Amino acid sequence: MHRHAFSEHPIRFRDRAHAGRILAQNLDRFTVHDRDLLVLALPRGGVPVGVQVAEYLSASLDVITVRKVGVPWRPELAAAAIADDVLVRNEDVIRKARIDPVALRDAIARERIELRRRNLAYRADRPPAPVRDKTVIVVDDGIATAATMRAALAALRTLGAAELVAAVPVGPADTLADLRTEVEVVCPSSVTHFYGVGASYDHFDQLSDDDVRLSLAGARRHRYPGS
Repeated sequence: MHRHAFSEHPIRFRDRAHAGRILAQNLDRFTVHDRDLLVLALPRGGVPVGVQVAEYLSASLDVITVRKVGVPWRPELAAAAIADDVLVRNEDVIRKARIDPVALRDAIARERIELRRRNLAYRADRPPAPVRDKTVIVVDDGIATAATMRAALAALRTLGAAELVAAVPVGPADTLADLRTEVEVVCPSSVTHFYGVGASYDHFDQLSDDDVRLSLAGARRHRYPGS
């Protein structure tokens, strides 16, 4: 059975760093002695949250870049997703939506181009952190539909992660409850009447690729174990 950390009382966060510090305190079972621990942040908004989590846990930090390929008339519904070099196809969705194979192939190709651009922007020539046999905490600044989080988790399972944890400061109670049937979920603020991730933050600025690079560079200077 998974252990789930939830709060029934919504929390107001000053900014993503504040949210990351609160989230980190809910991850106490992961100790500094766990050298197989890796924090992966979903850019862009998950990175400043992940920085705080990785610092608190003395863990290595990297990003996991995910591109969702949505059904054309329902873009929030993922027909496939790409994370680093892994393609995850949702065969059930593809079949039921009767997506044309050529159209799907072209859409995947377009998303691969954007994924490569983002990987180059965030990592330069550094390879992705290895995840095989590691405990991986996947961090974002919040969950709405959980589509991106699910895509990241599916890719990490394919890559051989030993244990997966979805960790977010805030999300809708029903979506979180659904997600926790699949994976361990840590979320300090479960919201019944959900109006979007940004509604729980006083400051929820849009982040740039430069912001992500600066955050990752600062985290690497901490020299977390295994980094």
